Amino acid sequence: MKNYPIVLVSTVLSPLSFLLLVVFVSRGTLIGEAVVGGFILTVFQSGMSLQSDLAHLKNDFKLQDMIVASPTNWLTYIVGLVIGDIIYSLPALIVLTILAYYFLALSIIGTIALIGVLLLMFLVSMAIGYALSTYSSDIVQSFAFSRLLATLFSTIPPVYYPITFIPLPFRYLAYLSPTTYAAELAQSAAGFVQPPLTNIILDWVVLVALTIVLFIVAATKARWREV
Repeated sequence: MKNYPIVLVSTVLSPLSFLLLVVFVSRGTLIGEAVVGGFILTVFQSGMSLQSDLAHLKNDFKLQDMIVASPTNWLTYIVGLVIGDIIYSLPALIVLTILAYYFLALSIIGTIALIGVLLLMFLVSMAIGYALSTYSSDIVQSFAFSRLLATLFSTIPPVYYPITFIPLPFRYLAYLSPTTYAAELAQSAAGFVQPPLTNIILDWVVLVALTIVLFIVAATKARWREV
């Protein structure tokens, strides 16, 4: 961040560009939903960026070979790296927090729920990023996967707007993305949508279950020692 300040601009502009687009198109009526979507996009991209970092260190610096030969396990390794990704995303999160202060009317429970959703979304993307990084053989390939998945999960699903904006025949397809459940919970926590209690419970169950499943897959299927 110190050597290449331009990366800070890129990190901040990525979620804010979609936010501004939604605000302009909706003439300001969806600014709250767009701020929530900016949070989800930022944490998801932050977790997915772990894939590029790990692939770069594994393929170019052979760091993973040294970690594997040491007493350090895979979880400790990625947690250490992911802390750096969180710091890398702080500028965007700070800007979004300021916007949230003005445009989101969050209660204490709503704030806790929003933080919980973002944490689960970050863990989901982190598990995906780690698993894919162990199969990636080139940093260019890693960047392609990272950008593709970030786009598929963060911009195409109803993250920046309510799912009710999608026509009903296609609405069910949106639930194929985990970010749809996260967005519905986050928008509910901020008071923008009022889904039935059964939907809220189902969203939490899906996100928690998906997080557990992805970490099990990452722990058992990722090529941690076959490098």
